[in-house]
Order: sequence, then structure tokens, then C-alpha cells
Amino acid sequence: MLRGFYTAAAGMVAQQRRQDVLSNNMANALTPGYKADQTTLRAFPELLIERMEANQIPVKNGLKVPTSELIGRLNTGVYMQETMPNFIQGPVKQTGMMTDLALSSGQVPDENGFLFFAVQNENGGTSYTRNGNFTVDAEGFLVSDQGYYVLDENGNQIQTNNDEFSVTQNGTIQTSNGATFSLGIVYHPNANELVKGANNLFEVQEGNEQPVNARNAAGVTFQVQQGFLEQSNVDTGQTMTEMMSTYRMFELNQRVLRAYDQNMEIAVNKIGQLG
Repeated sequence: MLRGFYTAAAGMVAQQRRQDVLSNNMANALTPGYKADQTTLRAFPELLIERMEANQIPVKNGLKVPTSELIGRLNTGVYMQETMPNFIQGPVKQTGMMTDLALSSGQVPDENGFLFFAVQNENGGTSYTRNGNFTVDAEGFLVSDQGYYVLDENGNQIQTNNDEFSVTQNGTIQTSNGATFSLGIVYHPNANELVKGANNLFEVQEGNEQPVNARNAAGVTFQVQQGFLEQSNVDTGQTMTEMMSTYRMFELNQRVLRAYDQNMEIAVNKIGQLG
């Protein structure tokens, strides 16, 4: 019976964690460039149950061993194994803001390959994002909506001085004073290796493959649209359906746990009661 407690509790924990992921997706349904997280549930290793018989088989030197009978396998519940972003292009929407940039993937040679803008994170390193909701700060630098410096293809900050600049489809920025910059657009052949951090940024784990300049990557094409934003790829209708299903599964495991608790109460307080 105690196994039932653990199995039902494991199911509740797994569904609670899945609900947290779905709620976060729904909360970011309007965040530009947001990539919805996907969860995978996995069963704990199964147990092989045998019944030890009272009959004993004699062996050498007068020793006897009990016989056993195979009953079957016992599953001990599920857990949430991992969370991975869904790298699918979100819909592109026109905003009319000249500092808004949408990065559209054209052709990529790898199944899991994906394109990103390069930005300078708060630690001075390079992070990657699909959120092109940029602006110009007080010092004239192009920054993200979180204040991170947008980088060019050489990893340098881009100073446009104002928002009167134009961007070509290949990501070349032409400022009003005649300066030009090549927007930092990188390509990673396996985006699933990236770690999703705070503020809609993606990081490269130490030891993993680094992204490369998308302009130098063979077979990679892209298009930058000025005055447009890539929207979140969260499907709100599907997410709401999954949230309801997850809640029902949590509630079902809760009922199972309550039933085990009632049975345990009867076993402790009534079975074997004197009088």
C-alpha cells in the first residue's frame, strides 16, 4: 500500500511541474520571439514482483531454499524528465517601429539548426535571442528591451546615435551619418544544446558547440525585416487544453492518494481491534 502512496504522489509532482511550464508559456504568449517550452514525462524503472512460496526445495547438505513464483511487473510512477524549447518560427507582425527587427529563417542545412540575434549579457558575455524588440539608449547604442547591447558580427556594440537608420534584408545597418554595421546574426546547428535563461536569452553550455556567423555558414539563408517583430510561438488554444488536462490528471492522482489514506486509516484503527 505504501508503494501506492509514492506512485500517486510522484504523479502529482510531475503534473504540478508540467502545469508550471504551461503557465509560464501562457504568461509569455505576447512576448516577442518567445519559444514555448515542451515537457517530457518518463516512468520510473519498473520493479519485478515475485512471491516467495512456503514450500522449500532441498539442496545439498540438508539445506533448503524457498521456491518463488513470478507475479509480474510493478510501475512506480512518473516524473518530468526534461524541459526543452520548441524552436519553431513564430508569426511575424508589422509594428511600424523602425527599431523593431524580425529575423526569419530561410534555409538551414541541419534539422535542429536555428538562427539568433547576438547580444551582450549582463556578465559581458554573449547570449542569443529571437526577440528583436530593440531600441536606442541614451548613449545612442542599439539595445534589447532588457537593456542588453545588440552586437555586430564581430562582437562589438552598435552605436546608431538615433533611431533614424535602415536595415537591409541581409542585416546591414545604415545610420543617418553614413556608418554601417553588420548585425550579429548567428547560426547554431543544434539549438537543443542551448540553455534557456532569464529574459528570453539562450546560453551555450561550457564544452558545447559554439554558434557561428550565419553569413559564413554553408547552406544558411535568412531575412531581416525592419519594422516587424517575430511573435511568440505559443499556441494559446492548445496550451489551455493541456493545462486543463494536466489539472485533471493532478486531481485524479489526488483522489487515488486520498483513497490510499482512507484504507490506511481503516487498517490502523479498525483491523485487529479488540472487542
